Amino acid sequence: MTAELSPLPESGGPLAARVYVALRADLMAGRYEPGKRLGEERLAGNYGVSRTPVREALSRLSADGLVSREVDGLYPYRPRIDQLNDLYEVRLTLELRGLSRAAADPEVRHDADLLGPELERWYRLRDAPPGPDAGFVESDERYHLTLLAASGNPQLAEALKAVNNRIRPARMFDYFTAERMESTIAEHIAIAEGALDGRYAEATAILTRHIETSRSIVVGRAEAALTWAHLANAVRP
Repeated sequence: MTAELSPLPESGGPLAARVYVALRADLMAGRYEPGKRLGEERLAGNYGVSRTPVREALSRLSADGLVSREVDGLYPYRPRIDQLNDLYEVRLTLELRGLSRAAADPEVRHDADLLGPELERWYRLRDAPPGPDAGFVESDERYHLTLLAASGNPQLAEALKAVNNRIRPARMFDYFTAERMESTIAEHIAIAEGALDGRYAEATAILTRHIETSRSIVVGRAEAALTWAHLANAVRP
């Protein structure tokens, strides 16, 4: 690799956890070629650690879906673009249904006891926004699941959870810039406020734009990752 790798965080728990954070950041930034095997010995040398914390970090990254196992070892995740687009379409359909069912029935209101505390959490994030971090996808998923569950049909949220599990590795590509983090926080607040106030047309427009923007960013970065994979495969001996 010629690109500079991420340093290990000075804090953040056990050594394996810190290797996990650094390696995850480097995988998401494309600093490891998709067509080159992630050997434990090479990675240990890159981060100045033994193979044991590397092995533990790779196990977590495999569970995350950021590395995939092939016949001869582990490689960076290679997403399928057509599958990503299809799953984003399902995600959009599910999430918009949570708003449309409330808009169509005056008896249906978003549960303020459920959505209110989640909204308060995003107010706090707005006041002290975190830096770009692939792990932010966990907070993002929690928000969208809570928003959908608050619409009164828990099965919609369960269906969204299944979709999230399949697109999570690629969705981590979404949180690389401070601007993207800030816009996500602002849009989450606006959507939740609209849902709680019954301004469904406004909330629907923002939610649609929010998810389509995520799709565009994620698919674009996934396409770039595949390009790297093709180039790497072309020069492999």
